Amino acid sequence: KAQAVVTRTYALHEMTKNASGRFDVGAGTGSQVYGGRDAETAAVLKATRATRGQYLAYHRAPILAVFHSASGGRTAASDEVWGEALPYLVSVEVENEEDSPDTYWRATVSGTTLGRALAHLGIEVGTVRDIRVVERSASGRATRLRVRGKKRSQDIEARALRTALGASVIRSTLFEIKPSDDGFIIVGSGHGHGVGMSQWGAQAMAQGGARYRKILSTFYPGTSVME
Repeated sequence: KAQAVVTRTYALHEMTKNASGRFDVGAGTGSQVYGGRDAETAAVLKATRATRGQYLAYHRAPILAVFHSASGGRTAASDEVWGEALPYLVSVEVENEEDSPDTYWRATVSGTTLGRALAHLGIEVGTVRDIRVVERSASGRATRLRVRGKKRSQDIEARALRTALGASVIRSTLFEIKPSDDGFIIVGSGHGHGVGMSQWGAQAMAQGGARYRKILSTFYPGTSVME
């Protein structure tokens, strides 16, 4: 039910923002992933019908109801990721995400591969000899990296590393980087941008007996469910 309200709210928010566009939302991770009618289950339809017409509001307007797979223990505030502070998208602690396959993850990459991946983004440093986190946000996510390459050194945004190597490899920016014999080991936690509702965290709350309104107020403080 919490996901149904969040999904509906996000669509309503985008409808008001993109009123002159050809479409309101996409079916990919840039908006909300939609697998078509084949992905609709009985549980999904039941939750959708049970919350028909309900949406999350702040000052009576639909909120930017973003969400992600797993937070790694703490969500990120909106200004940490996108530079804009929204009163209902603040950092909150998340418990019991252990069932998520992304609670902890690990990736290895060579300096040559990393250098080539960054070059595709216009970051021409050559083979990477050293990379380290030099700045973190309030929730502990990496925000800036210092890259020392064969050609030159450069500070880059941490999300550029995720873009370069792919979101399936660097699953979040809540990570640490360690040198290895073959290049670098990146150890992280969580999956996604980390803002708003953690789907695994919400599921854990529901399994623990929390009602959907409690789940929503936890991840979007200061909001109210309206119809």
